[in-house]
Amino acid sequence: MNKAAAYTEAGVPLYLLIDRFAPPGPMVTLFGEPEDAVYKELRAVKSGEDIHLPEPFSLTIDTSVFPFGP
Repeated sequence: MNKAAAYTEAGVPLYLLIDRFAPPGPMVTLFGEPEDAVYKELRAVKSGEDIHLPEPFSLTIDTSVFPFGP
């Protein structure tokens, strides 16, 4: 079982993936609405853009503070 599937089974409502090696450049992707051990991609932003997390967190994260350097 992969990590995301384990999170869905544990009842984790949201999964934030920070990928500094994404092909278009560093990305932050929010997954949620887990069903059958699979998350749905809710939104993705490039490094430096804000990303909003819905309830139960209801907050906006400034991804420009993430260290994406080599």
